[in-house]
Amino acid sequence: MERYGQKLEPSGRKRVNVPFRGVRLLRNPMYTKGTAFTQEERLALGLEGLLPHAVTTLDQQARRVYASIQCKPDPLEKYIGLAALQDRNEHLFYRVLIDHIQEFLPIVYTPTVGRACQEFSHIFRRARGIWITPEHRGHIAEVLRNAPFEDIRLIVVTDNERILGLGDQGVGGMGIPIGKLALYTAAAGIPPWQTLPVSLDVGTDNLDLLEDEFYLGWRAPRLRGPEYDTLVDEFVHAVKLCFPKALLQWEDFKKFNAFRLLERYRKTLTSFNDDIQGTAAVGVAALIAGARATGIPLRQHRILFLGSGAAGIGIARLMRTTLRREGLDGEDLTAAMANLDVQGLLVEDDPGLDPLQREFAWPVDLAEKMGLGRGQKRDLLSVVRAFKPTMLIGTSGTAGAFTEEAIREMACHAERPIVLPMSNPTSKCEAKPKDVLAWTDGRALVATGSPFDPVIHAGREHRIGQSNNVFVFPGVGLGIMVAEAREVTDGMFTAAARQLAQEARADDLEAGSLFPPASRIREVTAQVAAAVVREAREAGVANRILEDARIPGAIAEAMWNPAYLPADPAPVSAAEADRSMPALV
Repeated sequence: MERYGQKLEPSGRKRVNVPFRGVRLLRNPMYTKGTAFTQEERLALGLEGLLPHAVTTLDQQARRVYASIQCKPDPLEKYIGLAALQDRNEHLFYRVLIDHIQEFLPIVYTPTVGRACQEFSHIFRRARGIWITPEHRGHIAEVLRNAPFEDIRLIVVTDNERILGLGDQGVGGMGIPIGKLALYTAAAGIPPWQTLPVSLDVGTDNLDLLEDEFYLGWRAPRLRGPEYDTLVDEFVHAVKLCFPKALLQWEDFKKFNAFRLLERYRKTLTSFNDDIQGTAAVGVAALIAGARATGIPLRQHRILFLGSGAAGIGIARLMRTTLRREGLDGEDLTAAMANLDVQGLLVEDDPGLDPLQREFAWPVDLAEKMGLGRGQKRDLLSVVRAFKPTMLIGTSGTAGAFTEEAIREMACHAERPIVLPMSNPTSKCEAKPKDVLAWTDGRALVATGSPFDPVIHAGREHRIGQSNNVFVFPGVGLGIMVAEAREVTDGMFTAAARQLAQEARADDLEAGSLFPPASRIREVTAQVAAAVVREAREAGVANRILEDARIPGAIAEAMWNPAYLPADPAPVSAAEADRSMPALV
């Protein structure tokens, strides 16, 4: 019995057929085992004399590599070291990442990945993924067929315009799809040979990049209008043609493109936008867990948003749906949420509101009733004083936007204020957890987009939960793939949010954290995926119908785990070898 190059011994143990020999095998990151090749394998695969004599295990290699990376004092150097490891040995990279996920999550993802995006052209070592530029118009499908593997099931694509809170990073934005897919594999067990990072390199309006002699991207002002739309459209249809089973995740597109592309293609291609929908699920999970921690029912919370970009609007939409299911409607629902942008409270009398903001603008009479009518101050402090929020969510990308005055005022009206400075990277965080806890006498429940160390306040340790999409998108993606869903529904993100909130245990809440620790990410992801599979079935969009009892087993079977298999030479041509896939473990 063979599948993807694997075969079973009579005992049932898996083996892998290796389509390379000699130096070429050692340099292939998906098949190499380095010094873990046995003496018998070295003889069979043309490796004699190419390796030191000793045979080591994957665990030994992982301990050695971990010690080497630990010697690097700078997070960016650790990022470069891990990227180099991924380029030379995928199994070893994921073994190290999974074993030390809580420690290396801030390295392979936020906040260090933000710096890596900014320095991308200066630290570039080896290409990964596919770059598509306007010069590829008319033959994007041919470009996609250059992907290293044929059976691509998961694509993360960005146009690089809204990278975290850093804005337009041009070609450097590719660091985000690469990082997200590494987390898909580490957290959800998506096999790395089924993933593909893509950059729609349509230029940049970042003058610093355009004037940098080392800049590696398409050196032109950012493409916009019909030319941009037709390029994206060709890309979408090329994905359908080349990888018909793929799930596509839109990542770090600026607000209007993010919403336009999601609505335009969500029924054309199995796809979702993590900034809009994944972030929304994290926000709703924080509200549900916060209701448990504070004892205040969901429908009695008052939620204030600072930031009305893609993330802020996305959270507000899912939050509104959640509160409506709790029985709120009409004026009560409108009055339960308030949204601010950099100009202040969104109110219908502001002619400068864009259509997405107007969806959440307060009616004039509600603003007047709250003492926030025309001519009155509508800044954060004034709105906090009038609205008396129990929950404050920041997606503004503005460091220090949660002022001491505003947080102290919030604490006057909320016994346990829920404060979420969610902007990434750390340099863009709306407030530091230690400050929020100091301003609230240690009563606040704080969760941040980037990881922070625990805070000691008045002799008590407060664990800072991470309100980051890493707790959502891997599970959503895995669930969609297991269910073979035809469409990604908003209900899947509601299901993910409710499951994630349940994963915050009593001891997490007692420690002040609204989220489980990152060390449990693989376990949490499996539970979120199960909730998504059930939701896909109930929504009628699943091609694979699974009864509840079968779901855990199907998810466990789908989650790849990095381990070396006994290797045998496979008689295939060089062309076949280049695009072959290793065995699932």
